Amino acid sequence: MSVRAVRGATQLDEDTPEHMRARVAEMVQEVMAANGLDVDDFISILFTATSDLVAEFPAYAARQLGFSDVPLMCARELEVAGSLPRVVRLMAHVETDLARADVTHIYLHGAAALRRDLAKVREVPGGETR
Repeated sequence: MSVRAVRGATQLDEDTPEHMRARVAEMVQEVMAANGLDVDDFISILFTATSDLVAEFPAYAARQLGFSDVPLMCARELEVAGSLPRVVRLMAHVETDLARADVTHIYLHGAAALRRDLAKVREVPGGETR
């Protein structure tokens, strides 16, 4: 079993607690599904959010998914001119048998534009990129 880092990002449409919880839960669940992980495989998760997101802590959504004894931390993303607004990122450290090259990093909604070279992005019905 190895320790691997898994990255993810999602873009919110609005800064509300409900939308933050929904988008972060979606991102965490997609990371888990794409990499065959369950909560016990996670060592820690670092969440960052852009400065325009203030309605809810991203980690709260993970706690609601059962990450009660996994160390979670939230931080502010760097404010770089021209960067995407309303973005939450995660970096999770997990225990897995996956080779580093086989780890799937998840970029959803508008955040898919951040790392098309790294992410395995798919189209969802209706033409929206996830």
